[in-house]
Amino acid sequence: MTSPPTAKPDLLGLIDQAIAGALDTGTLQPIRTEQTLVHDDGFDFSVRWVSSLARKDAARVDAVTRRTPDFNPFLPPEPSLTVAELGAGHLAVLNKYPVIERHLLIITRQFEAQTAPLNVADFSALALVMRAHGGLGFYNGGAIAGASQPHKHLQWVPSDSGLQSFMTSLSPTSGEFGENLALPWRHICVRLDEACWVSPTEHCGAQLHAAFTRACSALDLPPAADPMPAYNLLLTRDGLMLVPRSREKREDISVNALGFAGSLFVRRPEQIELLRAIGPLALLTSVAQERVATAGELVKKSSRAGRVQGANDANDETYQMDRRGVSE
Repeated sequence: MTSPPTAKPDLLGLIDQAIAGALDTGTLQPIRTEQTLVHDDGFDFSVRWVSSLARKDAARVDAVTRRTPDFNPFLPPEPSLTVAELGAGHLAVLNKYPVIERHLLIITRQFEAQTAPLNVADFSALALVMRAHGGLGFYNGGAIAGASQPHKHLQWVPSDSGLQSFMTSLSPTSGEFGENLALPWRHICVRLDEACWVSPTEHCGAQLHAAFTRACSALDLPPAADPMPAYNLLLTRDGLMLVPRSREKREDISVNALGFAGSLFVRRPEQIELLRAIGPLALLTSVAQERVATAGELVKKSSRAGRVQGANDANDETYQMDRRGVSE
């Protein structure tokens, strides 16, 4: 068997070649979707669902979400889905059932559990993709975090635009970390050094791993535990976000890492109204861990509530005066 090519700066070209070939053979089975925007407290969420014009794709959704412990699609991966080598220990493989175009999986050549700790080699493999093409890297740490396969795999999609509004505003200082206080779930963001992406691959992988370890420590997650507690990791060339998880779904709406970048998927159109009723922020908080408000936030919240109550009291008084005026 001929080895796949080593990843190069023209990886997008290799991805497109693989997509064309896999579509011709029927190996690649995209899930056609429709989408809408749902707004929640200043944040925009892209919500996708299986197109009503392609109901047969519902069977593909079932294939994605069905967990079959005795079947490992990555040992070995299907040749027509394999895009490139990513170092000695990883392969770049097309997502067989993509919702987003050019969706890439970064899998380990040998079996490692999805709950095993991420290591320098994992981040080095991801760096080979992101240093040339940016985009969004992400990881679902276990079934509770939305992983559909138990074999370790990071993921990558070309656009990182969704995550930017969720990342806290950090200064250019690399290594700085903090929270976005507008988000109600526990998380931590870490600023990455721009120089990482032009340094040797192993050095970049080590820097990314160090940032991941620092984020874990800030959230009291043991970064070397095996298995690790459930979490989602999202990563751009600017920074990373780490989110501890508590459960996989709410009201049959499953959430993976992309949810915390503003991208949600529902299986049926009627679930959109359920999502609107719950609210995307409340949905994400319920499957993550609720963030405890700081003392400063509580003071601001109390002050804001007082102003609102004062305004309501004033409106009530005006209403009563109007009523007295009418009766008089």
